[in-house]
Amino acid sequence: MSQPPGSRPRLDARGAVDLSAFTRPATPAPGTPGGLPAPGAYVVDVDEASFPDLVQRSTQHPVVVVLWASWSEVSQSAIADLADLADEDAGRWLLARIDSEANPNVAAAFQAQSVPSVVAVLAGQPLPLYQGAPPREQVRGVIDQVLAAAEANGLTGTVTPADTSAAPEPEPEPPLPPLHQAAYDAIERDDLDAAVAAYEQALRENPRDDLARAGLAQVQLLVRTRGADLQAVRAAAAAAPHDEQAQLAVADLDVLGGKIDDAFARLVDLLAATKSDAVRQRLVDLFEVVGSADPRVTSARRAMANALY
Repeated sequence: MSQPPGSRPRLDARGAVDLSAFTRPATPAPGTPGGLPAPGAYVVDVDEASFPDLVQRSTQHPVVVVLWASWSEVSQSAIADLADLADEDAGRWLLARIDSEANPNVAAAFQAQSVPSVVAVLAGQPLPLYQGAPPREQVRGVIDQVLAAAEANGLTGTVTPADTSAAPEPEPEPPLPPLHQAAYDAIERDDLDAAVAAYEQALRENPRDDLARAGLAQVQLLVRTRGADLQAVRAAAAAAPHDEQAQLAVADLDVLGGKIDDAFARLVDLLAATKSDAVRQRLVDLFEVVGSADPRVTSARRAMANALY
């Protein structure tokens, strides 16, 4: 099904990434507008530094990890259901929220292929549970199975509830630079051309503005795929495996759909066969979209270098 002109693909609609959320330089802090709710008595936010402590806690009681991303509305629903169930069970297990984009090494350790991904950790051992946001009654059943497995393995400790009564006020989100704010506002009103112009101007003023460069790559991807018919693009690419434009088009849609490895592999293979500068540049642009910290980008950069030489 084609997208109506001016629409932006969204993860919860067809597995696509809403890139407009990436134009802000950081995920809003928990408890601030646009961020997750503040952690509760049995909910913690975990990063790479605190992850070893989380593993240690799993030797005392079950831990349920949810890997999420700021652009995924489905993540918000999955986290809300899990937080409610953690409160209901009053310390029988701990919910750990991990931002997969801010902590790519942790996401890679769990081999998370999409967000949200939910994994139990029992005595340091991961147990994949589910992806997405199934109905709450199904989640309840999964958590009950985790608790039964924990009890069978002697993990009967309880979580000490966090004191949330005197939580510090979160710092307000810093304002964006004027041109970044102009681009963000343009994306919000679906004026992608204006967003491109704002980011290009930001780069002219400061060629080292990495956030503007990433924002420009993301918006240009939305421009290239605006109105695209996914089935038609895939059919064209399958019918013409050596057609450069057809392969570039389907790689763009694969990135939007979260099929990052597929997109990179497709373009690396094409680059190896053609040595095309257009293909090389598209790979570089998509690296900006996904983010240099993502381990898939690191791997694809090596593959790109091998394909060129």
